[in-house]
Amino acid sequence: MNFEEYGINISGKSGTEIKTICPQCSHTRKKKSQPCLNVNTETGLFHCWHCDWSGKATDGARTSMYIKPSIPYAKPKYQAPKIDEKVLIWFDSRGISERVLIRNKIGSGKAWMPQLQAEASCIMFPYYRGDEVVNIKYRDGKKNFKMEAGAERILYGLNDVAERTVICEGELDKLAIEEAGIKACVSVPDGAPAVNTKNFSNKFDFLNAKELEKVKQWVIAVDNDAPGNCLRDELIRRFGAENCLVVTWPDGCKDANDVLVTYEGDVLAKILSEAAPLPIVGVFTASELASDLYDLYEGGIQRGVSTGWQDMDEFYTVLPGQLNVVTGIPGHGKSEWVDALSVNIAHLHGWRIAFYSPENYPISFHVAKLAEKYVGKPFNEGRTQRMSKIEFVDSMDWIDNYIRWIMPEAPSLNEIIAKASALVTRDGIRMLVIDPWNEVEHDRPSGMSETEYISLALSKLRKFARNHDVAVFVIAHPKLMLKDKDGNYPIPNPYDISGSANWRNKADNCLTVWRNLADENAMVEVHIQKIKFKVVGKLGLVDFTYDKVTGRYHDTKPSKAPQFSRKMLAAGEVETVD
Repeated sequence: MNFEEYGINISGKSGTEIKTICPQCSHTRKKKSQPCLNVNTETGLFHCWHCDWSGKATDGARTSMYIKPSIPYAKPKYQAPKIDEKVLIWFDSRGISERVLIRNKIGSGKAWMPQLQAEASCIMFPYYRGDEVVNIKYRDGKKNFKMEAGAERILYGLNDVAERTVICEGELDKLAIEEAGIKACVSVPDGAPAVNTKNFSNKFDFLNAKELEKVKQWVIAVDNDAPGNCLRDELIRRFGAENCLVVTWPDGCKDANDVLVTYEGDVLAKILSEAAPLPIVGVFTASELASDLYDLYEGGIQRGVSTGWQDMDEFYTVLPGQLNVVTGIPGHGKSEWVDALSVNIAHLHGWRIAFYSPENYPISFHVAKLAEKYVGKPFNEGRTQRMSKIEFVDSMDWIDNYIRWIMPEAPSLNEIIAKASALVTRDGIRMLVIDPWNEVEHDRPSGMSETEYISLALSKLRKFARNHDVAVFVIAHPKLMLKDKDGNYPIPNPYDISGSANWRNKADNCLTVWRNLADENAMVEVHIQKIKFKVVGKLGLVDFTYDKVTGRYHDTKPSKAPQFSRKMLAAGEVETVD
């Protein structure tokens, strides 16, 4: 393979899978000699887990490789025009002075409004990053809005962020809060999401801004209505409850500007200064839960989301905030099944998913496997028609949108959780897969038993899951098991996982993937061995057929009362806890 053409040095290294320094990023890092580039000397594929540089070397010239096209944002031209007298009068009626308008370079003029299919007189709100205008929002007299086509969406007032920053729902609220004497305030660019939005897609990409790294405390001052509550909850999930204070508006006021008009600036400033922390973790009163309880009473307790397999949904659904443990004999397909579940979840519900999956390195191989499951066709040439180039590019776009990989230099549990927490804030991930547990670097304190350590580690994962409303999946190998007289391994249960009975005790749900290796046509069995809450599912067994070509799973008629479950129930080894 012609690795030299890429600047990859593999001299002195032998084997199929090797690691070496990356010519793209190693020279920029403190640990310049740290090998971060995975190279397969047989296939020519290489991938850097630090900078994500990847490609394929051949015996000849370079081969083409997928590179997502980078489309530059449009850069609107803006020079604040003189504000029309009628606009000044209107702002004054909303309690906002000309002084605040001038500082924020508000303008007015004519703009084409697609809702009217005509030009209209508009207020212009420029969005600045530093001295550069990166977008403009236009508002006409009928409350129609538009932003510049192809321009970047950022927080309005991004230049004003500080260690304590107020975040609100509209430009007018941001100006009202400044009128009350608080400049450290930003507004989301597109308002609140619709109620019951399942897929936020790129709606919160504005949080991926380096300027926000300086913020230590967020004051959430969004609208007091159903969409505003939806926005509030998602911001809290991404920022972390411990980093947030929440404003309560007085009766009759929906937002900051209403308060300014009704009570003037001093009262608005006082309300913002009295923003309250969220309830202490682990301490609740019924009144604090009143809203949630009312929703449960009106709509019923909701199950988790569909797995994408109808038969499986009868026994198991995926609920955010829960810790799921998946086990199985090596080679029985537990990782493949969780990968297939992940593709289903992302495709059906728009969840973004993060993997810590060193067994799937190089990541390009894992991407190819996920692409096969997404498209339903093989990645490579073979007896079955492979995915077309259009399908390939479509699958790469889809994976780039929904899937993330975590690989810290020191893959300790704390580092993995820290990276996942950052992805919650930046990308809004709803699911984390750790595959497998034994590839996590465990720094067990001296004098702490393995049982105590696993209990502590799983408690950390469960806390992360609950704090950020993320479904966490941990794939853990069982201890050494002996084959029976027929040459098959027994079906593991959570107590068989290496290290501790806490795998069963701490998990919300436990699943085992098992198949008869002696029979090529045997079904893949997924045994649901612990379900903490009955709204998530129940104990049972679901059979799947496995398509080796595409890596897809297809469920068949499930067994209602599997023999192993009855036996384990009788022994007290599994139970459903309400």
